[in-house]
Formats: sequence, C-alpha cells, structure tokens
Amino acid sequence: MGLKTKGDTKNSVVEKDQNSFVQKLKGFLSEYVIIYAVIILTVILAIFSDAFFTVDNIMNVLRQTSMIAIMAAGTFFVMVGGGIDISVGALVGLTGIVFAGSIVSLNMPPFVAFILAILVGALAGGINGWQVTKLGIPPMIATLGMMSVARGLTYVLTNAYPISGLPSSIAFIGRGYLLGIPWPVIIMLVVFLLAHFVSQKTRFGRFVYAAGGNEEAAYLSGIKVLKVKTITYIIGGALAAISGIILVSRLASGQPNAGLGWEFEAVIATVIGGVSITGGKGKAIGVLFGAVLIGILMNGMTLLDISSYYQEMIKGLVLVFAIGLDVYKTKKENEV
Repeated sequence: MGLKTKGDTKNSVVEKDQNSFVQKLKGFLSEYVIIYAVIILTVILAIFSDAFFTVDNIMNVLRQTSMIAIMAAGTFFVMVGGGIDISVGALVGLTGIVFAGSIVSLNMPPFVAFILAILVGALAGGINGWQVTKLGIPPMIATLGMMSVARGLTYVLTNAYPISGLPSSIAFIGRGYLLGIPWPVIIMLVVFLLAHFVSQKTRFGRFVYAAGGNEEAAYLSGIKVLKVKTITYIIGGALAAISGIILVSRLASGQPNAGLGWEFEAVIATVIGGVSITGGKGKAIGVLFGAVLIGILMNGMTLLDISSYYQEMIKGLVLVFAIGLDVYKTKKENEV
C-alpha cells in the first residue's frame, strides 16, 4: 500500500468539496422545482418573441416583478402562519398616497414620509391581525373589509385625483440604478434575503411555521400563537407599503388606483412558489421564483400581444392549477 502524498490529500479534499457542492445543487434544484418552470417559460418566450430575451427587457421584467415580489414576501409570512391577506393591493395604493401626500401637501422630508407610510401599512396589517386573532373573524373576510376601507380612504384623501409635484430626489428608489442594477431589484433581493433568514434561522420563523402547521399543538408548546400571527400581518402591511413607495417613485406621482388587483398576483406567486394554502409549509426563496415566473408570464403575454382579458383568464387558471396541486400534495402526504 502506497503512502498518500500531500498532493493526493489536497486533491481528495477538492474532490470532496466538489461532490458536496454538486449534492447541494441537486438538493436545491429538487426542492425548488419552480426553477425549471422559469427556465422553460423563458426559453419558449425567447423563441416566439425577439424582444423578450434582451437585457433591457429582462431588467424591465425584474423591475416590474420587484414590487409584486416584495408584497408577496409579506404574503408568504401570513400564509405560512395559516392566514391570508387580500388587502395588500389596496394598502399599496393607500401607503403610496400617504407617502406622496406627506411630501407634497405637508412638506415632510422624504425620509419622514417614508417612515410614516411604512407605519401606516404596519398599522393596517396590525388591525388585520387583531381582527383575525382577537375577534375571530376569518382572514378572508377581515382582510376583504380592510381592502375596502383602504381603497375608500385612498379615494377620500385624493378625491380620486393623482398627487403630483414630487421632488426629483426620490426618483432613484423606483427608477435609479446601482452598478447597473435597478434599485427596486436590489430592494427585492434584500427583502428576500431577510425573509429567508427570519423564516429559517430565527425562533420567530419557527414559531410561524408551528402556528400555521398545527395551531393547537403550537399553543400547547407555549408559543404565543395569536401574537405570532398578528406580527405576520404587520409584516405583510409594512412590505406592501414599501411596494407602494417604490411605485410612487417610479411613476413620479401618487395614483389612487395603484395596486389594484396586485393582491391576486401576490397570492399566485406565493402559492406557485410552494407555500401551502393550509399553512406551515413553503420557503421565501420559492416565493421569489414564483413572483419571477408571474412577471415573465405577464411580460411574455404582453409582448405576444395577447389580450388583457385572456391574460386575466390565464392568471386565474395558473392560480387554480397551483392550488389544485397543493391540495393534491397535501392529500397524498396525509395518506402516507
């Protein structure tokens, strides 16, 4: 038997690291099957539309996707915790108006208006959580009511007119670049890194999964389930506010009807990203890919000149398919 040289040992370590990397990559790809859907859809659209696979268009897709994705990150926490929030689209409009109106009408510094808008979003989320956990109102009904209140308040504050006259200093949030990457995309990536860290590495994240997976068992384990669930709604409201601020910056105005229907896309992105509608399952990274898939799909349909009526139908079908798949998987798991 020959003696191992230092070079043999080094090669063995390198080979072991490579195998470990390959195993991790295989595990990642098998966990996030949605990546294959993103790749397949990209290839199909690149074949059928010359304008799709260009740097400008890809950047445009990511920039547009970022606002839905940031909102979906909040929806992720709410749904993993066993709830649902359909008021986030209306909160995008309300918080955007608060941000724009505070600067234009109240002469607030943009940073103070930024904080105020986020606090309004968080407060609305907290009210949602209070209705669900303390009053026992079903999440769908509670957030439906908030959606109507937020949208109505937005129209009352603006008389249904846009707010313009914003300073150019806030334009970088929605239209600026850092090292060639749009700021909204950078904000989106930071939000998802934080969402992944909080959900996977912190005690609060474990409590959210426990509360959504089995509320009674979580309560008996000493987890303050109601408090945890309320916080998920607060996170959802605050992240909707960030989307609203980015949209105001991008449009250089506060639009009363901003975010109309966005809650639908946030739920689709969350469900096709692997979050179970029954709670307790899913990961933030999957939701990010879900939002990207929706962004690519919408952009591709626009480039292919598909009617907006058909686009709505296709979005609905995607949601039904994703929920049907989740129900099927849950049923299979319960049978094992």
